Amino acid sequence: MLKIYFKTPHLETQINKNKFKTMYSSSSVSKRFVLVPIVVVVTTQLLLVRNVSSLNLTNSYLHHKCVVNQGKYKPGSKYEKSLDDIIQSFSNKDKDSYGFRTGYSMKAYGKEPDMVSITYQCRIDSRGPKCQSCVVAAGYELLHKRCPRYKEAIIWYDQCLVEFSSLDTSGQINYDDNFCMPSAKNLIGNSISLEERLHLLNNLTKIAVTKIDKNIEGIKKPVLYAAGEKRLGTKSLYGMVQCSADLSVQGCNECMLYYIVHFQECWENKQGVRVLSRSCNFRYELYPFINPKGPYYTKF
Repeated sequence: MLKIYFKTPHLETQINKNKFKTMYSSSSVSKRFVLVPIVVVVTTQLLLVRNVSSLNLTNSYLHHKCVVNQGKYKPGSKYEKSLDDIIQSFSNKDKDSYGFRTGYSMKAYGKEPDMVSITYQCRIDSRGPKCQSCVVAAGYELLHKRCPRYKEAIIWYDQCLVEFSSLDTSGQINYDDNFCMPSAKNLIGNSISLEERLHLLNNLTKIAVTKIDKNIEGIKKPVLYAAGEKRLGTKSLYGMVQCSADLSVQGCNECMLYYIVHFQECWENKQGVRVLSRSCNFRYELYPFINPKGPYYTKF
């Protein structure tokens, strides 16, 4: 059975698990803002590679949230037309080619509280045409099917997320819009410990905030994404982390640590998990889900 977990932020969250101990406070950041069980039988390395390639091409709908805080707009209003115009413009690759190439863009018209803005973030290994097709599909579904008339809404697909808003939230960590998709299977005993999983996620986060993005021209900006694998005895642990491109290095670190702690009860005994928010996300599995030949992939 598929389970999705949601949590609202606490002012302080503390974890003490051997070497992993930290405390989080809301004082420094403004607070506003499934995984379907897959049985993978792999008998050869060739089959592994084929399975990775297949998974990497999926672009399935994961989840959405219609947010009531910013209210609704009227059908046929100028607000709705502006939203539709922005989404339609995404169908033309020349309209936002830089955004699709870098995997991130924020389009806005007008001023708060009547501003119309759409932000999208694509998975780094899905930049280019895959990013464009994901954004167009997700944006249309959010506008016309999932959250019609909502000024604020967000949708997650496998390869991208799209957010509507009437406020400028760039650079802020979103603590409110999030969910956890754990594997249906539990870990057996201490086959892969909590510390080993935390260690992989920590190492990937370090790479994400230090590796320079080769697709950003003119400035040296961290890619805020990393994927990789770690051999642990007879098994391998695979992971991925990503932060929204509008976050700073500090913001990315804070976001990752917050959500690792915040949803720990959801995933600490699971063989795999995917935790997603507006600002950052992470995933680990006991099977490969990212092509090892993709960008910013590390074998530890």
